[in-house]
Amino acid sequence: MFRKIIISLLLGSFALTATACNTVKGAGRDIESVGDAADKAT
Repeated sequence: MFRKIIISLLLGSFALTATACNTVKGAGRDIESVGDAADKAT
């Protein structure tokens, strides 16, 4: 029983971490594209 709980927590943590990384990566790309657009406009 304890082993199943630990495995579930580890898998949940991994899923949340992977999602957070993708979100941060996406936000970084958005900010970069805004910067590129500003450079082209000037």
